[in-house]
Order: sequence, then structure tokens, then C-alpha cells
Amino acid sequence: MAPRIKTRDRIVQESLALFNAQGERSVTTNHIAAHLGISPGNLYYHFRNKQAIIAELFAEYEARVDDFLRLPDGRGLTIEDKTFYLEALLAAMWRYRFLHRDLEHLLESDAELAAAYRAFARRALVNAKAIYRGFVEAGILRMDEIQLEALTLNAWIILTSWVRFLCTTHQVTGDLSEELLRRGIYQVLALESGHIAEGSQAAVERIAERLYVPLAESPSQGV
Repeated sequence: MAPRIKTRDRIVQESLALFNAQGERSVTTNHIAAHLGISPGNLYYHFRNKQAIIAELFAEYEARVDDFLRLPDGRGLTIEDKTFYLEALLAAMWRYRFLHRDLEHLLESDAELAAAYRAFARRALVNAKAIYRGFVEAGILRMDEIQLEALTLNAWIILTSWVRFLCTTHQVTGDLSEELLRRGIYQVLALESGHIAEGSQAAVERIAERLYVPLAESPSQGV
């Protein structure tokens, strides 16, 4: 018999599902409590407000990204690592997609979360730049230091604004689809197209083929 999930963990899990499906702004603590079949007082025993739940979810997202967005120990990078990083980014963005959708509102509403996010962003950019440099050292990418910095920044801008782009240009009003997020990861890979070493082009093109999703043919979203 599977162990019973603690109420606190249930609150976190179901809040994530509701935030993703409906958008954080549309979900209140009363909605969460009713969805779980518990009293608002029981919810407040574990979390003082909705911001505390969001902070918990952001900490999970931050830890997940920190875990994979780093260089491997004791070896150089390979083409297989490129697939790993891109798929890991997609999985993290998909699981915590409400963070990307409502990011500006969330940061404006919580100064502590905004400070934590800025620290996370600085760390992620440093780690991402080190990874791109690792691909250069492995002979997979060819670029100088200025191009490497620009690529890192452009990749970050795409990843952090892709969901907002979908909402504003494709009228996504309900939940997102994983296919639309996958196209955002493809856009990051497309940034590298002019920097791929000749011997790696065929392998990178195969990765791109798996990620590419035609926006015009993506399933309609929302209601």
C-alpha cells in the first residue's frame, strides 16, 4: 500500500496543477482548499498565504534547474549532452509553466521572490555560459567570447519570454500544450545555427528535427 501523502505536500502538488491549468491569478487559497477538500484554516496552518505556496514551488523549480544546468564532472561535453540540456529545460518549463506565464506579476507581488529570482537568474546565466563554453572547447560550437555571451543572453531571453509570446500572439487563454513549449526550446537551438562546427551539423540537425513544431499547426489553446 502506497504511503499517504502529507497534507502539506498535497497542497503544493495540487496548487501547481491549478496554477498551471488556470493561471496563478485565477486561483485563490479558497479554491485550493476546496479542490483538496480541506478547510481554509487547514491550508493556512501549512502556508500563511498563496505567496508562500508560490515560493515553495519556485524553490522546487530553482533546485531542479540548478541540478541539471551545470557541467558534467570529469569529462568534456558531447552532442548527447546537448540533447540532455534541451530536454531537461523543456521538462522543467513544462512542469512549472505557470511561473513563466505569470512571472512579471509574481515578481511584482513578492519582493522576497523577486530577490530570489534575480539571484537564480544570475547563477543560471553564469552556468549556461560555462556550458556553451564547454561546447566550444569540445569543438561542437565555434564562437568567440563576445558571441558566447550574446548567445547566452539571447537564449535566456527566449526561454523566459516564450510563454508570454504565446499568450499575446497565439491567444492562449487556457493551459498550454507541451508541443508549444517544445517549439520554444527549438528556438534556443536555432540561435546556434551559425556557430555549429561542420562535423557536428548533422547531429544537431537531428536534434532540431525532434524539437521543431510548426506554430500554425499546433493544437488550438484555451477556451
